[in-house]
Amino acid sequence: MSPAVLLLLAFGLGLVGWLAARSRAWAFRRAAPGGRIHSLPNFHAWYVALWIAVPALLFAFAWNAISPGLITQSVLADPAASVLPAFGFERDSMLSEARAVATGSAAAVFNTEAQGLVEPFRAAILRYEAIGLIVTVLIAFAGGAFSFLRLTPDFTARTRVERAVMNLLLFASLVAILTTLGIVASLVFETARFFSMVSPIDFLFGTHWAPDPMSSGAVDGKQFGAIPLFWGTIYIGAIIAMIVAIPLGLMSAIYLTQYASNGVRQVMKPLLEILAGVPTVVYGYFAALTVAPAVRDAAQAIGIASASTESAVAAGLVMGVMIIPFVSSMADDSIAAVPQAMRDGSLAMGATKAETIRKVLVPAALPGIVAGVMLAISRAIGETMIVVMAAGASANLTANPFQSMTTVTFQIVAMLTGEGSFDHPATLSAFALGMVLFLVTLTLNFIALRVVKRYREAYE
Repeated sequence: MSPAVLLLLAFGLGLVGWLAARSRAWAFRRAAPGGRIHSLPNFHAWYVALWIAVPALLFAFAWNAISPGLITQSVLADPAASVLPAFGFERDSMLSEARAVATGSAAAVFNTEAQGLVEPFRAAILRYEAIGLIVTVLIAFAGGAFSFLRLTPDFTARTRVERAVMNLLLFASLVAILTTLGIVASLVFETARFFSMVSPIDFLFGTHWAPDPMSSGAVDGKQFGAIPLFWGTIYIGAIIAMIVAIPLGLMSAIYLTQYASNGVRQVMKPLLEILAGVPTVVYGYFAALTVAPAVRDAAQAIGIASASTESAVAAGLVMGVMIIPFVSSMADDSIAAVPQAMRDGSLAMGATKAETIRKVLVPAALPGIVAGVMLAISRAIGETMIVVMAAGASANLTANPFQSMTTVTFQIVAMLTGEGSFDHPATLSAFALGMVLFLVTLTLNFIALRVVKRYREAYE
């Protein structure tokens, strides 16, 4: 049974409990002196509905996670499973084929030995689906009976429902924190495994990057020098892209807030922010098919014969265009939020409009501008598709913007999408690169917070 069926069942039973509890609460209200009860009928209804739906949903999610393993164990215990190999890829493949046919996802099996497992799979699936359905209904009825019998005119349903909603909000607020902790824990664990095979000195300060995920035998740590990757990431994402994004984004924000009419602003700002919604693969195609050849031809026209179709400047230019909305939107909101009294005071003292913008508005809005720039840099150094399609895969340590380069994100994708083992240092290097990228973005956020705090204190 699909998880959607158990989900709908839990919600349906919860709705039934909601209606029954609300009807009972209205009966209490009609019978009470003056029609006064402790909590409104809707709170009684939600109390019963939560007791029905929440335990049923928790069981449904847990059952959906464990039932495939139980089904597989049941099939393996069947005499028909004696034809399977003891272990290995072939055994798993035959089980997958039989399961696909049993569930209707496939018409027939490829391995004839797996045909005998189709019926045991069907029987096991039906049995465990029935168990899941029955237990879900029993849990829902048990929760409904428990909560429904507690309803009285003096029952504090409102307090209990509000406490449940508070716990739900607390859980929602913890999701981001727990997710971050999980990401950090996985990165630290896999990075430690990598550094047990490769010296951190060779990785952090080496200048030659050429890992081979298919190699065997002794590991040469000199192949894992990540300096070219760090340089390519900084050069493309934090230098070239920022040279494009910061001036254009800041100037567009100043124009829209200080010079543009309301009609122009209402048209131009949404058009500018559309850039943030364009998929990065579209930017990648634009960079590879339009910008990169144009950059190469322009470079060759001025005498740079070594200019490549895949170049850092092509990727950086398109990446800069992509992150203009991050800078512009934050700067726009920050400049618009500067009190009108500061503008009027500057103009009253004889300053021109340009001087007011340069010496009053931009410094006062600097916290928001810095936050937008830091967000844009973090977005740029984490970009992958534009680098894949426009900058190339060569780990070159060069300052020539017309040469092919690669970045940390590209190599993470390359190392994790190959056929190498997860015990190989080449694959594990992706986690070490991810850890470095995480620490860099964390540092940028700390810097942004410090700058924002300093200037906010100065202008508050």
